[in-house]
Amino acid sequence: MAGSEKSSLTGTTGLHAKESIDINKSLLVLRKVITALTEQKGDNPKFVPYRESKLTQLLKQSLGGNSYTLMMACLSPSDRFIEENISTLSYAARASLISNVPTKNVDPQIIQLAETKKKIYELERELRQANDHVQFLT
Repeated sequence: MAGSEKSSLTGTTGLHAKESIDINKSLLVLRKVITALTEQKGDNPKFVPYRESKLTQLLKQSLGGNSYTLMMACLSPSDRFIEENISTLSYAARASLISNVPTKNVDPQIIQLAETKKKIYELERELRQANDHVQFLT
């Protein structure tokens, strides 16, 4: 994912500038979502604006859902981008405060199928033992 570049520094124009603006808008909404998720308090849930951006709609299950999420922050080694680096680190620190509770999504039919297979295996084992016992007696 792109960062929040300043078009004055990068010199982008035309279509690339519009694309950069759209990316920055999505990142702004992502920041709003991360802020809302980190400010959640027990019984008083705060509104999370997932629908304001396609990016946040796609990341909804990863950000506040039931999955593990990894977010990487990339920094520039140049002193020229110190403000951007500080902003990125602040962004990443806030994102690290989000805590999800991952759950395994399992289809109930798969659970029932596994239980049925286990029962069939146990019944076949009992049948083999009964046949062995009958052969032993005869």
